[in-house]
Amino acid sequence: MLSQDERRTLENWVKRRSTAPGLALRARVVLACAGGGSNVAVAARLGVNRKTVNRWRTRFLRERLDGLTDEPWPGVPCTITDARWKK
Repeated sequence: MLSQDERRTLENWVKRRSTAPGLALRARVVLACAGGGSNVAVAARLGVNRKTVNRWRTRFLRERLDGLTDEPWPGVPCTITDARWKK
């Protein structure tokens, strides 16, 4: 079940041109799941793998909207600043 605020946020992510494609897809997956249907049916309707649907459905149920955003890349943070890079 989605709250009204969650649904509005997901719909905005799908509509905005500036939204990253991955985030827009995740939002479409969650919206489609909220509309009903199995992972297989949602995957077929969106043209993605059922494992993709399962991953984002599960993550949303566990972490809500925060679970859909990109996680930081693993590894050592960059130590070169933009100013130093441009020199």
